[in-house]
Amino acid sequence: MSPRLATFVVFLLNGGVFGTWASRVPALAEQIGAEPGSLGLALLGASTGLAFTAPLAARICAVHGSRTVLIASSLLSPLLLPVLALSQSPVQFGLTLIALGASVAAMDVSMNIAAVVVVRDLQRPLMPQFHAGFSVGGLIGSLGSAAAAQAHWTPMKHFLLAALVGLIITAITAKAIPGGVGERHREEETERVNVLKSPVLWLLASVALCSAIAEGAAADWSALFMVRERGMGDAAGAYAYAGFSVTMALARWFGEPIQRTLGPHRLLAAGGGLAATGLATAVLVPLPVAGYLGFGLAGLGLAFSFPVVMDLASETGKRADGSGGERELGLVTTIAYTGFLAGPPIVGGLAHVSSLVVSLGFVALVTALIIPATWFAKKAAKQPASV
Repeated sequence: MSPRLATFVVFLLNGGVFGTWASRVPALAEQIGAEPGSLGLALLGASTGLAFTAPLAARICAVHGSRTVLIASSLLSPLLLPVLALSQSPVQFGLTLIALGASVAAMDVSMNIAAVVVVRDLQRPLMPQFHAGFSVGGLIGSLGSAAAAQAHWTPMKHFLLAALVGLIITAITAKAIPGGVGERHREEETERVNVLKSPVLWLLASVALCSAIAEGAAADWSALFMVRERGMGDAAGAYAYAGFSVTMALARWFGEPIQRTLGPHRLLAAGGGLAATGLATAVLVPLPVAGYLGFGLAGLGLAFSFPVVMDLASETGKRADGSGGERELGLVTTIAYTGFLAGPPIVGGLAHVSSLVVSLGFVALVTALIIPATWFAKKAAKQPASV
């Protein structure tokens, strides 16, 4: 197996883990007896683990390379799924999500660094295709969840099978996973580069933040929205995130000509506008078909946000020899996870005092902020960077 294929499969596995548990949120919420407010606080656990682990994982990968971190987290993440299914209260659910979020964060950071290594070794713009792997994994996970719900499988039975599949995938890909930048440029990574002073990075991180809030809302709340606001069953509700994942995966896999035509900044702005329109359609038109269509458009619009931002961020730290950019990736990834940190309690809190329609409408407004953030990032990129 080539490093490129192994890295793609790891992206797919990460998406599969996420899609598996996220699409079973309605069943898990019923199991633990959670209303939107308490569920939002419980989901905060995953975001907390993500946000606090991402910068640590980036530092470890910068010094030691991504391979060890990636293999360890790829083993741990599937194993935590059955543990999640043991939850009997919102508190237990939230605590387990902290551990799962931490493992997924380490996996996410290390796989993106591994992807940068492959992209630079092959000198091809493959980042969107790697992220398509995540989307395909999310699709597979959500479809598996829909099938499990339709077959009346308990979350435990479902998650045990998913964990076994994840462990087998990790065992097959482990040897081919690239070693990572740290092993090649360890002495250069000891330099203290102050990336915090770069306005371009902060603006790119803002784009990633808004995108993460929208993507997290679709993952965590789309199924519940379709069940509670549009009267669909658990199985049918899971198809909302499946549609989101399908359009995102297709755009990432086949959208390279569009990326070359529009350029990164225009693509980011157009995508943000399309995603905001899709979310607005889902919440404003009280029909199930509008919900599915809206979440599908949101997936299409957000398809390039994270991979394009990661590409632009890594380029700001690229050295003359073609290495570098790990710390920049770590910063943007950490800020993006703040979106996952803020999203669940905001959506859940607003839904508690109003409805999921209002809370997801707010997410649509946040998504629209991608447009001005992208414009300012493009403008700032023309100015000399501070380091």
